Amino acid sequence: MTLEEYKETLQLEQAPSQLDKPLQAMWYAANGNWEKAHDLAQELNDSASAWVHAYLHREEGDISNAQYWYSRANRSVPHSTLEQEWDMIVSTLL
Repeated sequence: MTLEEYKETLQLEQAPSQLDKPLQAMWYAANGNWEKAHDLAQELNDSASAWVHAYLHREEGDISNAQYWYSRANRSVPHSTLEQEWDMIVSTLL
């Protein structure tokens, strides 16, 4: 799936089931369901989920919590916009 194809799924009522949990979390984040996205990000203990978790706390404005999760994901806090980071995360995870 390409980034553009993924973005097309944002029109659906729920995330496609074939997506892994980090990509489902990013789907819900894009659709304004932060709680569902956060719940999915917390289900796994891997670097992809930690990166998504970090993004969600950055989006929330909880920078100290975001920094913790970026560290768990072995990533630096980005200087990009949230939209740019969303694209980067989704592109990388696809």
